[in-house]
Amino acid sequence: MKFIIELVCRRIAGDIAMADDTGAALRKWREIFGASQSEVAKVMGVSPSVVSDYEKNRRSPGVKFIRKFVEALIKIDERRGWQTVKKVAGGMLAFAHSIIDMKEFVEPIDIDKLISLVEGIPLSSIIENRRIYGYTVLDSIAAITSMSGHDFWYLMGITTERVLIFTNVERGRSPMIAVRVAPVKPAAVVIHGPRKTVDFLAITLSDLDRVPLILSTLPSVDDIVLRLRSVSMTTSTTHLLTG
Repeated sequence: MKFIIELVCRRIAGDIAMADDTGAALRKWREIFGASQSEVAKVMGVSPSVVSDYEKNRRSPGVKFIRKFVEALIKIDERRGWQTVKKVAGGMLAFAHSIIDMKEFVEPIDIDKLISLVEGIPLSSIIENRRIYGYTVLDSIAAITSMSGHDFWYLMGITTERVLIFTNVERGRSPMIAVRVAPVKPAAVVIHGPRKTVDFLAITLSDLDRVPLILSTLPSVDDIVLRLRSVSMTTSTTHLLTG
């Protein structure tokens, strides 16, 4: 649920920031969440007149205001049992159980850094040095059995230039088949947990799609998450979602 809330936050913030009429966008999202100006203002720690000024374009919102505004909407919705977040999230909830962790990096990393983080063994014949901006850690069985190809758009977060880490993998074939048929491709794929030799078809598919395939030798999924979080982005929104 946490990663879904974060994606919803980013969607709202992006819609407001890119709107031709930011005041109208602020008002639209406040009304979608069924919150009054007074409710939003109280959570933000400002007077209702300040919120009104922004909605009437008497003031121009900066990044800080938009972030606090979105966080206020999320806090209000949390008290109401996430009613609006669930509606805005839509189909993302159907596969939420398959995502173990999902974040952006403070700064992009290269393939060599990724390999080092996951103590990986490169399996592809060609490893292109691409910049990676985030990661998504998945339970491979849950993901493959519950997700459609178009659900991969949600896995990509802000950008497709991210690494997908498939855990609980047996031989690596299914994750790479899923990537093969997906409408968007990640910057790299890491697999974790094979008890046997990695399927040669998985390596072949990675070469065909030019998506680097890496085998993580870390002992556990928790180790992978800890390593990736050490270089991931920590924002006030993320802090709000993780407590």
